[in-house]
Amino acid sequence: MSNVKPVGVPLANHFKLSKSLCPSSKKEIEEMSTIPYSSAVGSLMYAMVCTRPDITHAIVLKGYTDSDMAGDPNGRKSTSGYVYTFIGGAMSWQSRFQKWIALATTEVEYIVVGEAENVTANFVFGDSLVDVGNNNYIPSLSKANFYPNGIDFGGPTGRYTNGRTIVDIIGEEVGFNFTPPYLAPTTFGPVILQGVNYASGGGGIFKSTGQIFGGRINMDAQLDNFGNTKQDIITRIGEAAAMKLIENALFSVTMGSNDFINNYLTPVFSTGEQLIASPTRFVGVVIFKYRIQLTRLYNMGARKIIVVNVGPIGCIPYQREINPSAGDKCVSFPNGLAQLFNTQLRGLVTHLNSELIGSKFVYADSYEIVQDIIQNYASYGFESANSACCSGGGRFGGIIPCGPTSQICEDRSKYVFWDPYHPTDAANVIIAKRLLDGNSTDIWPVNVRQLLASS
Repeated sequence: MSNVKPVGVPLANHFKLSKSLCPSSKKEIEEMSTIPYSSAVGSLMYAMVCTRPDITHAIVLKGYTDSDMAGDPNGRKSTSGYVYTFIGGAMSWQSRFQKWIALATTEVEYIVVGEAENVTANFVFGDSLVDVGNNNYIPSLSKANFYPNGIDFGGPTGRYTNGRTIVDIIGEEVGFNFTPPYLAPTTFGPVILQGVNYASGGGGIFKSTGQIFGGRINMDAQLDNFGNTKQDIITRIGEAAAMKLIENALFSVTMGSNDFINNYLTPVFSTGEQLIASPTRFVGVVIFKYRIQLTRLYNMGARKIIVVNVGPIGCIPYQREINPSAGDKCVSFPNGLAQLFNTQLRGLVTHLNSELIGSKFVYADSYEIVQDIIQNYASYGFESANSACCSGGGRFGGIIPCGPTSQICEDRSKYVFWDPYHPTDAANVIIAKRLLDGNSTDIWPVNVRQLLASS
């Protein structure tokens, strides 16, 4: 920094911005309507980060960090806290235990500064496995905003589980706040700079998927919604800064399960479709459509994209219930469809990485992870790997979706499945941690932490 040459900026450091400086008369408002103020601020922020740190004060972007020392009486971990403010308003913040046990106060402060510098945005696309409440705001038969869903989260939020989703858990581990649902009326302003969740229960790759539920948001519509968010971010911080934020952000897409469970495999409704399209042909069409959607996401600026494959859907309580001939085993036909899809999906990820310059698509193998948990459930501390904790009747509790009249198991941490379709918080923790730190058999070519650390 000894060679830095200070340069004057239009706004002197003793000036203070306030509402009194805003246009008030009709003439002033008309004049300002043609001036791209927000874009100009965003462009200045981009220059500030890259080549002009001397103008930071002028646009009033500030960050504050602090930490205690070994405040956790149980594990002796310290608590980090940071907040970023823009023109006096908080735009990003967090407080959480540090990942490491620091041995000195100086070390504690280095850790908190490092965590604050690495903050990024998190954008989530998918179905009910990662929906955090979007379906609360649409007319749909697929909802989870009622008891006992969320019983271990502090109450129902629209998450289809007793606690957290896989994305929630990953976010907590790497320093994200819980990503808010796109349709929530509170998801606007500075909040969107930290990421948005677009996932929808019943949604799929195909527009027709999940039509039995009525309202749901398919992948194309979720991409449209992200386009709206992108424009809002550009308006707020300028195009250059917005594109930099999106380029560094983490994207995850958890799609495909409903295209089988609530499309090709839907009892009665799917009979004609199965006669027209063989499994190989159907999967080929799904992959073709998915390729277009993932390419569109890349073209919208996303670079770090986790693509989660379809899990062993033949093992969920619902499929076990409607296929009694399988006995105590998983149902082979749905699992075969999932494996056929996953093989082609991995090839698609490889192709996209080679074709799209600068892309970092990651293939997350939830099928093998969940299959391992089911086959070795006792070694993971579970007592049940085939039945729903929130049971609506039937041998496996998979007849009726989880609701107020359902019976709940005594110890939810002992069940792999929460309801006929979705894992418990306990199972999600295992899945999330293997995606975070797993080797190439769980997630390929890099895990989540490695993807976030990449430039």
